[in-house]
Amino acid sequence: MTVQQPSVPAPFDHRMAVFDSDEDFVAAALPFLGEGLAAPGEPPPVAIADPRNLDLLRDTLGGDAKDITCIPHTDWYTGSAANAVARAAAYLAAHAGPDGRIHLLMEPVWSGRAGRSTRETTEWIRYEALANPLFAPMATTALCAYDTRTAGPAVVAAARRTHPDTDVYQDPVRLAAELDAVPLPLPPLDARRLAQPHAGAVQSWAQTRGLPAADAELFATAVAETAAALDPLDGTALLWGEAPACVCELRSARRIDDPLAGFVPPPATGPEPGPGLWYARQVCAYVDIRDDTEGATVRLQYG
Repeated sequence: MTVQQPSVPAPFDHRMAVFDSDEDFVAAALPFLGEGLAAPGEPPPVAIADPRNLDLLRDTLGGDAKDITCIPHTDWYTGSAANAVARAAAYLAAHAGPDGRIHLLMEPVWSGRAGRSTRETTEWIRYEALANPLFAPMATTALCAYDTRTAGPAVVAAARRTHPDTDVYQDPVRLAAELDAVPLPLPPLDARRLAQPHAGAVQSWAQTRGLPAADAELFATAVAETAAALDPLDGTALLWGEAPACVCELRSARRIDDPLAGFVPPPATGPEPGPGLWYARQVCAYVDIRDDTEGATVRLQYG
């Protein structure tokens, strides 16, 4: 088990702990939570972890467990990486101290959705990397806990590159660009073409592909919001797939360039129509963006 301490002070203190046993988890978690309890002007620290690990903490702390806010990680990491960003931002706004001061112990759900495929793992590594610029202004201290029994060595090695307290940390923008250098699979030859991605047409198509009406409406709104954000569009919209993995690909006549596009929460709360790529990232499982010399391709996948 390795617990690495931050080498460069920063408003957002983003740390990483790696463990391979119950004892090592407790050994990493207790000093961190104690640090949060002793921090002046901070609310109680929060442990977001596997329910089994939360029980280990309660058993070890005994009566002192009441001083820790415990949240099962299956309640926190319930959707996409962008959902996790939104949940963290909302939690800090509602519960953190001045300037976002709070200690968060965070254990991703690698035994579930986040670890089920290479693509899904890539999204969560992107989330870890982009957390650094997204939360840079906040005086939050986060310890990301990685269990090698569920995450595996490849995931842990990739995650090290996203935490400033490791000796292999890489600039988040550079790392995101590396992830986006992987070409997207070509659309199928029988993809449906729409001259204009109007929400009504996309919703009707999605329902014929098996999406329930409510989901089809969310997907269609995400497409319409993305199209508005990409204006001017370059060419037709392409639709393919079967529920839940309905896909729409759009082309923009201009590059996007910003690796944080769609990750920065809008001023209003909640995924209401209007904030374009933010809305799309909140309701879609994947939003892939690829820039080229002539513009950008944006691919939305609902489920």
